[in-house]
Amino acid sequence: MWHAYLQGLIMGFSLIMAIGAQNTFVLKQSLKQQYVFWVCLLCALSDAILIALGVLGFGHWVQQHEVFTQWARYAGALFLVIYGAVHLKQALQAGQSLQILKENSAHSLIKTCLICLGLTWLNPHVYLDTVLLLGSISVKFDEMKLYFALGSMTASILFFFSLGYGAKLLLPVFKNPYAWQILDVLIAVVMWALAVSLVLA
Repeated sequence: MWHAYLQGLIMGFSLIMAIGAQNTFVLKQSLKQQYVFWVCLLCALSDAILIALGVLGFGHWVQQHEVFTQWARYAGALFLVIYGAVHLKQALQAGQSLQILKENSAHSLIKTCLICLGLTWLNPHVYLDTVLLLGSISVKFDEMKLYFALGSMTASILFFFSLGYGAKLLLPVFKNPYAWQILDVLIAVVMWALAVSLVLA
């Protein structure tokens, strides 16, 4: 039991720690101190659902329906391109301090949650990591695969809440408006790189 749980925990951390759309969104919400709990909860719950689907065999169905994966790739790429463009536009608006950003760029809770869900569920990389890869690995644990899934879910919860509430330690740095510009440029580059990787996959 514990062996399967620890294997799931390790695999979960190894996959989720890579820089991606979810992580950069959580980081920025944390720095802006806007709806951090809800964003972290949505990301963790989304991962838990996807991991459960993978362990229950949904990954096999996805592999058998290539049309689904093709649609997901291009829809996800388009979403990432637009999201990256928004951040590049923000980067070009010089002179924005942390306080100005908190006052002027605050989305409603619903809009923030929708963006978070879009970055999660429209990103095919999430399906590859959680549904397909973790789902495939869980097969070797047979009747213990539930504990493997719980370990992976635990990794998601620990990671997102640690990132969400730990990133505020960088707040002194982001009182400098140029730090925000650099972050926005980096987010735009990451989003576009992910979009290109999806189209060329």
